[in-house]
Amino acid sequence: MFSIIIVFPKLEDANQMKSLLVRNGFEVHAVCTTGAQAIGYANELDEGIVISGYRMSDMLYREINGYLPKGFEMLLLASAARLNEVGGDGIMAVSMPLKTRDLIDTLQMMTRAYRQRKKRESAKPKVRSEEDRAVIEKAKLILMQRNNMTEEEAHRYIQKNSMDSGVNLLEMAEMIISML
Repeated sequence: MFSIIIVFPKLEDANQMKSLLVRNGFEVHAVCTTGAQAIGYANELDEGIVISGYRMSDMLYREINGYLPKGFEMLLLASAARLNEVGGDGIMAVSMPLKTRDLIDTLQMMTRAYRQRKKRESAKPKVRSEEDRAVIEKAKLILMQRNNMTEEEAHRYIQKNSMDSGVNLLEMAEMIISML
């Protein structure tokens, strides 16, 4: 499950951030005042976003980010001057003073990107039946014999024509067999 953890040095600021996010439809899993607490919560969870200030009492945002488990991203909220120091860390950032719309838009973008990544990761290649593989092999053999192609060239030919015509590989192989 995707989780949001807020970590700011002042509990009052963290709770205000939580309230803002909840009002805008986000679910906040934890509110922390130290980097160690945030890392502890993150280690108990699968994935999510840690919304952090620049400096906690025990560590900087960069250290927290370094200890986060795989599956977690960081959104840093800091002054524009501090954000100039952030570079190439793979950390999203929003400058303070905070504009609610900027924060919400950034969080929505991060959650959308997360969902798209999960969708791509869960999309497994289709396992073809033995019968389907036999049809594709037969089409490749025909192309290899009649057009003096290698197996790789025949496969590429079927694949390219399949993409160009907007049909799947099996349908293209069936067309080749039926035409010859």
